[in-house]
Amino acid sequence: MRNIKLIEVPSEIGAGTRGASLGIEAIKIAALDFMSNFFIHFPSEKIPAENKLLYEPIESPYAKRIKGIAAIYERVSKSVCDSVKNNFFPVVLSGDHSTAGATIAGIKMAKPKSKLGVIWIDAHADLHTPYTTPSGNVHGMPMAATINKDNEDCAVHEVDDETVKYWNQLKNTGRIAPKVLPEDVVFISLRDYEREEKYLIEKYAMKVISSKEVRNKGAENIVRAVLRYLADCTDIYVSFDVDSLDSSISKGTGTPVGNGLKEREAEDLISKFMQNRKVCCFEVTEVNPTLDKENLMAEIAFNILQRSVNVLMMN
Repeated sequence: MRNIKLIEVPSEIGAGTRGASLGIEAIKIAALDFMSNFFIHFPSEKIPAENKLLYEPIESPYAKRIKGIAAIYERVSKSVCDSVKNNFFPVVLSGDHSTAGATIAGIKMAKPKSKLGVIWIDAHADLHTPYTTPSGNVHGMPMAATINKDNEDCAVHEVDDETVKYWNQLKNTGRIAPKVLPEDVVFISLRDYEREEKYLIEKYAMKVISSKEVRNKGAENIVRAVLRYLADCTDIYVSFDVDSLDSSISKGTGTPVGNGLKEREAEDLISKFMQNRKVCCFEVTEVNPTLDKENLMAEIAFNILQRSVNVLMMN
């Protein structure tokens, strides 16, 4: 049996649309509506956010509010590291996806010798950098920070020294860079990315599995293939961005995209991954109830969260 610890990161300063910091509370409300006492069961820790920066002028146009994100990286990585060291399985609920780089850093800090694999269930690759970003939103960058790439071959911006300083800080969190090798990343349901990101995916032959492939082959076969692909990894982190789901059901997220996973497909995939002992951390991110109708996105996220944690408890 795994000891679960919930880590709440209600930060949204990495996102372009407002409201993701309310996602965790929306998931808790979904639990209440389903008459579930899920959130009373487990120890939890809430990481202080820097959302006050949303009211201040932007200093770094190519990595908006990166100074605040750097502060959160320190807090989240420490919390995840301490949890893993104390034999907890961290289940991270975060506002926007930018802080996933800190979650990964925390695992790596706790297990510096581990070969860490990442299963990134997301419509987006999040492989932008301050040099390539079309938006300046840092939630499009955590994967690049994790594999320690600036992607200067595709640079379109001259980045100021202050931004570079904080970007390097993100990449080097825990004084380990890269945290993960590009060949140890698997993207599932990836379908909306720019040519700069495509460049990195192709350059490093990063593995991509489409929603269609999941549908055709079935969750069981996909999970088996992914775990076989990551066979030489000692630990695996699973990150679930709710925009991996099809836009017909993922209205309550900042960047919905068509041709995504169905709820059941995502649930089957994730709960099957959770059966594997190498999986050491799970993150759910980007629920934004302000964009939603009747809290649907949070309800779907909660169903997936609850089933996944139940599998962990039985394992």
